[in-house]
Amino acid sequence: MRTAALIFPHQLFHQHPVLGHDLDTIYLVEEPLFFGDDHYPLTFHRQKLAYHLATLDAYEKTLAKRYDVQRVRCTGKSTLLESLTQRLASEGVECLCVVDVHDFELHKRLTESCVKANIVLETLPTPAFLNTPDENRAYRGERKRWFMADFYQWQRRRLEVLMDGDEPAGGQWSFDEDNRRKMPASEIDQVKPLPIKHRTKRIRVACNRASERFPDARGRLDDWLYPTTHQGAARWLERFCEERFSKFGPYEDAMVDGQGFLYHSVLTPMLNIGLLTPQQILNSTLDAQQEFNIPLNSVEGFVRQLIGWREFMRATYDDLGVAMRTSNHWQHHTALPEGFYTAETGIAPIDDCIGRVLDTGYCHHIERLMLLGGFMFLCEIKPDDIYCWFMEMFIDAYDWVMVPNVYGMSQHADGGSITTKPYFSGSNYVLKMSNYKRGDWCDTWDGLYWRWIWKNRKLLSGNPRWAMMCRMVEKMDSDKRRAHLKRAEAYLESM
Repeated sequence: MRTAALIFPHQLFHQHPVLGHDLDTIYLVEEPLFFGDDHYPLTFHRQKLAYHLATLDAYEKTLAKRYDVQRVRCTGKSTLLESLTQRLASEGVECLCVVDVHDFELHKRLTESCVKANIVLETLPTPAFLNTPDENRAYRGERKRWFMADFYQWQRRRLEVLMDGDEPAGGQWSFDEDNRRKMPASEIDQVKPLPIKHRTKRIRVACNRASERFPDARGRLDDWLYPTTHQGAARWLERFCEERFSKFGPYEDAMVDGQGFLYHSVLTPMLNIGLLTPQQILNSTLDAQQEFNIPLNSVEGFVRQLIGWREFMRATYDDLGVAMRTSNHWQHHTALPEGFYTAETGIAPIDDCIGRVLDTGYCHHIERLMLLGGFMFLCEIKPDDIYCWFMEMFIDAYDWVMVPNVYGMSQHADGGSITTKPYFSGSNYVLKMSNYKRGDWCDTWDGLYWRWIWKNRKLLSGNPRWAMMCRMVEKMDSDKRRAHLKRAEAYLESM
């Protein structure tokens, strides 16, 4: 049986599972879902487009030393896989070997194309995650709802990570209370900047091709940060362990004007395309704990993101993704203003953060949740628009992670299948966790905050976590409340 393999841009594994099979040809497929698709027309960030091209080029060069490799260029048409499988069938290919693509639409296109072409599709487990879908299903069982904290404890026990027998290392599952420090000015000066990479010929070619093929792409491509090879990604991981890991925990929620990396690992661009695997990262970080005497609160906080939140998002996507992305519990219908694409919202912390995203395609998780997501929530922007914005603007954004993070965590559009409340705040939280200066933006933010609570107080009052805020807005001086509402409405109209 003639067998070929398909590898997609997010599956660039060093030890790729398909390589253990007897293959005629390996096809590296520039599937339009990753570049620009006529059926799902997203306009991606220049950094992401160039990064996919550069990493595919590097991977192709490596594979070509041992295998017959062919590149399938992006046509922009959603029928690319259908055309490819029809051609392969005409050439005598009877079986296609792939790794689980963990993407609803890509899986649908792949399976339907193979059926039409009468080609057998063999799907192998992916090293992109620690858990298999069967393991996640076994955990969920008959649960109607599931929460990250319970899942995370199950993961720790199952994987035997940071455990002392049956008890968590250090006597507690989470060190969140130790990991919410504002970063003082003296500490900001100590943070080592991420290195700007020298543009090799391959990177220059990828950048030029991205600019030529996708002239309307989002963002900027002035600097190049992210490694494009397995060796480069491994060194990036080593440098995080050596230089930033020890202080990751205390400052993981901190926000700093003009700086988005701080002590974060910034591994997701490489992790989400297969240049690194979660098992590789887990092994390295646990080894680093011993070698560099990393404090437990930093190790636990990082491990929770890796084996807890990331795996939880994939499990949630598999089971609830369709229901989530078709929900709008709070009935938010405002179209996303262009200012969110140009860093011109008039809100200083938001514009600073978006400006950095335009430069790098990245900001850290608290900025995504509490700054960007929380502010968009208060502006009552359509969840679908927010999903598209995150998919377009971030270098590490893929459907499996953005659906549960946007519709579930950030916008609570699902009504609370994985969270107990929407995540948003007034300006005080931003000031408390950052060095942003108090200004007119605070009044606007607080106006939006109180407007939203006032508007939704009947729904919120039944939630013990929000009942107090509902009572506060009801008892607020009427002139003060009117001023908040007026300021909020003026801003929303100006958008």
